[in-house]
Amino acid sequence: MNTEIILVVQLFIHVGREVEFQQFEMEAARIMQKYGGRIVKVIRPIGSGQDPVLPHEVHLVSFPSMEQFELYRNDSDLVKLADLRQSAIARTEIVIGQEGKPYL
Repeated sequence: MNTEIILVVQLFIHVGREVEFQQFEMEAARIMQKYGGRIVKVIRPIGSGQDPVLPHEVHLVSFPSMEQFELYRNDSDLVKLADLRQSAIARTEIVIGQEGKPYL
């Protein structure tokens, strides 16, 4: 079944690695487009950088299907970015779901 998926991605970066993080994100977003994926929204939590409990950024990401997301994750160009990703990102937390209807 090809149902759009939404990811809520919390990205915790290594201190002082904002430039590497931006480089990785720009390349990852470019690769994501090949599979119909896109970063819908970037949220910077208030106080991130001062509070280690908060992620540096939270991304809402969409893909047309779980299959397209898996293809993206296994893309050879993305795999080549592993060292850059590791140098910039300390931890990633992902919740995968489908869009629901608002209550109001």
